[in-house]
Amino acid sequence: MKTAFLFPGQGAQQVGMMSDLTEASPAAKSVFAAADAQLGYALSEICFNGPAERLDATDISQPAIFVCSVATMAAMTEALGDQAPVATTAAGLSLGEYTALHAAGAIDFASALDLVTKRGRFMQEAARAYPTGMVSIIGLDEQKVVELCEAAAEGAVLTPANFNCPGQVVISGDAEACGRATEMAKQFGASGAVPLKVAGAFHSKFMSAAAEKLAEALSDVNIRTPAIPVIANVDAEAHGDGKSIKEKLVRQMTSPVRWEQSMRRMLDDGIERFYEIGPGRVLAGLMRRIERRTRVRNINSADTLAKLAGEPA
Repeated sequence: MKTAFLFPGQGAQQVGMMSDLTEASPAAKSVFAAADAQLGYALSEICFNGPAERLDATDISQPAIFVCSVATMAAMTEALGDQAPVATTAAGLSLGEYTALHAAGAIDFASALDLVTKRGRFMQEAARAYPTGMVSIIGLDEQKVVELCEAAAEGAVLTPANFNCPGQVVISGDAEACGRATEMAKQFGASGAVPLKVAGAFHSKFMSAAAEKLAEALSDVNIRTPAIPVIANVDAEAHGDGKSIKEKLVRQMTSPVRWEQSMRRMLDDGIERFYEIGPGRVLAGLMRRIERRTRVRNINSADTLAKLAGEPA
């Protein structure tokens, strides 16, 4: 059976995530121990006990979500052995794309952790440079969102950043332009517009400085062709060799995430089973909007893993 592993991005974090799984799984505990040792601080303590404002900071939440997802995979393999689900393809939302590439054998754990840590720091620094924001627009298609951005921008940067699912597109840009878009959204037929609690305008031109720094960091990293297809955020196509992976990861910083298109690509490719591996249930919720009949299993706690272990292979 064709199986996809999906990995969450920033925003899925919450204090206490994976604490029960880590208590029950030596393999998960080992992943956190390796991360703590490499980072030089107790990332595990922040994940398990907070404080929330520290966990929510971009430079912490990105490595935290990556490590939580990898620890969950390790716990799943440890608990289920030969009966563990095996991915035939993978994808991740924004930050989660790095987890997907690691799961597919394209990049080792230490290198991926170093990259996502730097990525979070670069994005945090870029966000501090100028007042920016992001707004979730509910109920509009892509063309209408583009029209809204053009009307609200008034010469500033305002652009679609995440095409998550039908009727949910996140826009990103100048803070005042985001405010105008929030006020104008209903004029364009939107049912709602929700400003997001994020550090800045991710997946927009405001991340150009962060993208340049990421490109430099990537130049020193060995990235291999994935062992299974990994669907890229920027174009919903399978990643190629290491050089093209690096190019797309840099582009991802300033380009919209094509998540709905990526999921439709997987469905068209005949994927039958989906597992969201890591904190939260965001991706399962998006899939319900993309294709209601498709179920995504969440593996995000000791309880969900135990239920999976009790099911037929």
